[in-house]
Amino acid sequence: MTYRKNSNAQGAREGGRPAVAEESALSTDVRVWKVNQVRSKRAPYQVRWTVAGKVKSASFATVALAESRRSELWQAMRKGEAFDVNSGLPESEVRAAAAKKNAKPDPTWWEFSREYLASRWRTSAAKTREGLADSLATVALAMMEDGKKAPPPEEARLAVRWGVVPAHKDEDPPSDLAAACTWLQYRSLPLSALTDPKVIRDVQYRLSFKLDNTPAAGETYKRRRRGFNTAMEYAIECGYLDANPLAGMKRAGVTRGDAVDPRVLVNTVQGAQLLTAVSYVGSLHRNRGRRLLAFFACQLYAAMRPAEAVGLRERDCYLPETGWGTLTLRETRPVSGKKWTDSGKRHDKRGLKSREVKTDRPVPIPPLLVAILREHIREFGTAKDGRVFANERGEVLGTSSYWRVWQEARPIALPPEKADSPLARRPYDFRHTCITNWLNAGVPVAEVARRAGNSPEVIHRRYEGCIDGHEEVNNKKIEVAMGWGGE
Repeated sequence: MTYRKNSNAQGAREGGRPAVAEESALSTDVRVWKVNQVRSKRAPYQVRWTVAGKVKSASFATVALAESRRSELWQAMRKGEAFDVNSGLPESEVRAAAAKKNAKPDPTWWEFSREYLASRWRTSAAKTREGLADSLATVALAMMEDGKKAPPPEEARLAVRWGVVPAHKDEDPPSDLAAACTWLQYRSLPLSALTDPKVIRDVQYRLSFKLDNTPAAGETYKRRRRGFNTAMEYAIECGYLDANPLAGMKRAGVTRGDAVDPRVLVNTVQGAQLLTAVSYVGSLHRNRGRRLLAFFACQLYAAMRPAEAVGLRERDCYLPETGWGTLTLRETRPVSGKKWTDSGKRHDKRGLKSREVKTDRPVPIPPLLVAILREHIREFGTAKDGRVFANERGEVLGTSSYWRVWQEARPIALPPEKADSPLARRPYDFRHTCITNWLNAGVPVAEVARRAGNSPEVIHRRYEGCIDGHEEVNNKKIEVAMGWGGE
């Protein structure tokens, strides 16, 4: 018996012209034959059946797969289910395929991560790419199926960070990550799992804590969550999700602010001692420390970020013999790693942070720093491209180079109890010291923000606890208001 189903039952159309009905021919006239073997290396076992006299077939690599498929067709036939004449499939399978085709796409987290970063790659800086990859890799730990053979968290993170790089799309993963990449490819949860409250709570935990279960730094959490949120915006735009699953959820565990710890700040004497100690490092070996003295001085006296100092060129320096000079900052050289940069080099070449590409930032510098920079250029010259600071080979100054010098200089400059403290733990703490000194000197917050390349809101939030004298000034204001000034 053969019959037809009309999917469009409207009887009249505009203009009086009849519409063409969309029809699907179904039949219960079905016969299923036994599995037979054909000449094929890849799929030698064949299932054959007929629907309304039309022969259909399907080939399989093993006899077990072929027998399983024959059993499915046989059971549908025994139940009296109609088959589609064109495809030869049972009506239930045709409906399931149509529903799947019309359903919302639901990629796994592994697939989505690769797709999303590929969409952002061309328009993002190297550090942004790396930050997004870290966010995706962190969330991946919460988007893994439960299983005894799941890769360790650190291995899973490394696998995702490797897998999301577009250049690796058609490459085999490194041998040490191959197993993790394969597992994540097939055992990552689908994107729709983010609607499960249990899963999204685990995502929030992963964003908030490190692998050793200690709270992540405030800036780390903000960067990870920002990366996850932009990924969710993309998922909503593509129709994968209806809403951001993390919206409204607060950070899990202890909240850490990004305010500067006053303990990291140095006073005038300590700053000078640290610069002197830097000049002693490696004095018998290519002057490793001495060639970096001016580099660190730029952070202590001009609040420059290390990446800004690395990108500083001689032509951007106004260094008069007397008086104040000016450094016009135009580019940065952040370290990102070869796989994140377009050039394939470890250092990316970018404009200033949070500014338009061609925007510069003039920073007045005191006579002391002018003299230090003049002496540096006189003694060490510049790199071939005019950059003021370079390594011993004349190439871009790497993070590891100045970190090693800094770690050797601190014990020379500081007594043991200070060397073991947070005081100037990082070169970046010189920048914090400079900004704090400007604020304590009474420089308006807006001008401090302009020189430092931050917004006034960031300056207020991060440095309010570092400013000296506020308590005494405020106390005097209260005395005047209460009429206690004469006591």
